[in-house]
Amino acid sequence: MRFEAAARRLTTLPNPLPAGRAELLPVFTDRRLRPRLDPTATARPAAVLVLVFPDPAGEARVVLTERLAYDGHHSGEVSFPGGKSEPDDGGDPAATALREAAEEIGLAKGDAGVRVVGRLDEVFIPVSDFRITPVVAVAETAPRLAAHPREVARILTPPLLVILPDAEIEMVERTIGDWPIRYGGYRIEGLHVWGATARILGQLGAVLGET
Repeated sequence: MRFEAAARRLTTLPNPLPAGRAELLPVFTDRRLRPRLDPTATARPAAVLVLVFPDPAGEARVVLTERLAYDGHHSGEVSFPGGKSEPDDGGDPAATALREAAEEIGLAKGDAGVRVVGRLDEVFIPVSDFRITPVVAVAETAPRLAAHPREVARILTPPLLVILPDAEIEMVERTIGDWPIRYGGYRIEGLHVWGATARILGQLGAVLGET
């Protein structure tokens, strides 16, 4: 997808936003109800940066990170740059997302003409009890990025083509704790991208795929 077309659609986000593909949502395979996806009363605010930029050929790409392996939730998973809200962010999800992007991938303020253009729907992560605001931004040129060595294993910049509505969805069945579940995800640079990240990508793809 050409960057000019992507930036044009993202600069004026529709209201309401279109939903991503249903296959990206987890379902229990033992006939239990769908896992809870609505925020709990204790859910903590967080934000991620959904940064779209042009590559040298003018194709639109998005920035993702592969987390380091560690003992805890989300080890080794693919995610957007982001994290929990801090008091100095003033309750502004964009401030949180940009601060975290500076820490995790070295995105400097003002670099590459980055500008925030809107938000996607909030996403709840039950296992860590976070409610995440995806903050959408576009860059005029490819930003200079550097992975934080204690947080990010590598930076991924897949083309938006891989998350458009007709993109292939890879289905997985597994057991997490005592939950036998099935969910879909995207195959990106050799990794299966699922969960909250896939759901955000799915809605981004739905926005870009609207005619």
